[in-house]
Amino acid sequence: MPLLASLRRSLLAAASMFAPIAATAQTTPPDARVLRVVPHADLRTLDPMAVSVTITRMHGLMIYETLFAWDSQLNPRPQMVQDVTTSPDGLVWRFTLREGLKFHDGQPVTSRDVVASLRRWMARDVVGSHLGARVASLETDGDRGIVMRLSRPHAFVTYALGSAVGALPVIMREADAQAEPGVPITTTIGSGPFRFNRDQWLSGQRVVYDRNPDYVPRSEPADGLAGGRVVKVDRVEWRIMPDAATAAAAIQTGEIDIWEQPALDLVPAITRRRDVVVDRLNGISTQAMLRPNTIFPPFNDPRARLALAYATDQADAMAGGWGDERWWRRCDAYFVCGTSMASEAGAEGYARPNLERARSLLQEAGYRGERIVFITSNDIAPIGRMAEVVAANLRAVGMNIDLQVNDWGTVVTRQPRRDPPDQGGWNLFVTFASGATMLHPLTNIGANMSCDGRNWAGWPCDEEAERLRATLLDAPEGAERQRAAEALQRRLAEVQPYRVLGQVDQPYARRANVMGMLNSPVMLFWNVEKTTR
Repeated sequence: MPLLASLRRSLLAAASMFAPIAATAQTTPPDARVLRVVPHADLRTLDPMAVSVTITRMHGLMIYETLFAWDSQLNPRPQMVQDVTTSPDGLVWRFTLREGLKFHDGQPVTSRDVVASLRRWMARDVVGSHLGARVASLETDGDRGIVMRLSRPHAFVTYALGSAVGALPVIMREADAQAEPGVPITTTIGSGPFRFNRDQWLSGQRVVYDRNPDYVPRSEPADGLAGGRVVKVDRVEWRIMPDAATAAAAIQTGEIDIWEQPALDLVPAITRRRDVVVDRLNGISTQAMLRPNTIFPPFNDPRARLALAYATDQADAMAGGWGDERWWRRCDAYFVCGTSMASEAGAEGYARPNLERARSLLQEAGYRGERIVFITSNDIAPIGRMAEVVAANLRAVGMNIDLQVNDWGTVVTRQPRRDPPDQGGWNLFVTFASGATMLHPLTNIGANMSCDGRNWAGWPCDEEAERLRATLLDAPEGAERQRAAEALQRRLAEVQPYRVLGQVDQPYARRANVMGMLNSPVMLFWNVEKTTR
């Protein structure tokens, strides 16, 4: 009997713990307190440490937090951290968590959760693995203290811990973070300003988040991802609308409040309305790319990868994807034209297509017309259109292109597969990544050519490029860093971890009564409100 009574008390306690979540999920807020958004893609993967796709990062930032966060200028600021101290030699870092941090299930966030989460992130992410390679030990110091000891100094510790790119260094519950690093988790219990409403989630149609009433924001003003994450609506609903014309009609009638990535050919129509505003989310251009799989022929040979650069025309690809040239520009800089480490050194030869040179390089690499599996999707229209243009460019130099069109969720889940192309794997895909991701050698997921096989899908390996990247990351600001950036750019232009296809300034659209959008690498929904007009 005592055992039964104890079990009954445990069950009652658990029920009371989850009661607030259930109550929130079943309550329908008034229309003025609901923000309805058309995102660029459907949410398929719930684990923001598992994949580097933008929609999963957006989801992760809704429900989780990180120790630090980038402000609008991409400077790291404390987020979950209250205090941070560093030893004079830069080898010992001590962090103290803010008081009152709680997970959505009511459990307090502790140093054990942080240590487990960071270890999982360091095992999965390109930024995390770079930092992790210098971490000699990571330990708890009481319930709120964390001590990180480095084997040698790292110039970007807080920048990495606040990363908003790649796989995010979010803080999960210890039990979730201890799951197998290679298997995405499906739990959605964070400590962030929103709660994931699983009852309302309908794949392919909607994703719903409710305001976390227990969340205590920082006192500083919101600035990018940093500062006070003050939620001013009760619910955020993502409405999945793959058809651009449907989304355009919805923003004009007020059925939706925000369209994250409006089709550029429809922008003139929606901007004619006084109650719709079209604007840029941030000031750093997005980079488009063609990513080859370097595990299998022909792109295990850098000459075949270089052939991609000579065969493709950036103007064709970008015009196909985004139309009017006012939205895009040519750029062969791996670290994004217009930013501090940008250089186009080494790319002079393929600034314009050279089909004969492309054919010659393919022949030298031993390519003899084997089938090339090129995966893509029309769910994100610019990606699908760019893929069609690039496929035509590659066929023109004799490549046997099998363009396989699937839904975006299938493409995303297929990218990490290392199977041979004829067994569910792939040779090529087109995608794009935010400028905030690609402007820095630490966060540029495509330029990581580490040979441990833990880098981004495509898995290019080049020890010289990695030596130059390490030199750049350790270089002091100023002329020395610029020289190191140019040297790395030249090597990347030679070995081609991916073909840069250009840069685009993707706008977003909102109803005029939506206020408070933040300048950020990804779209955020705290600080946003719907005014009555």
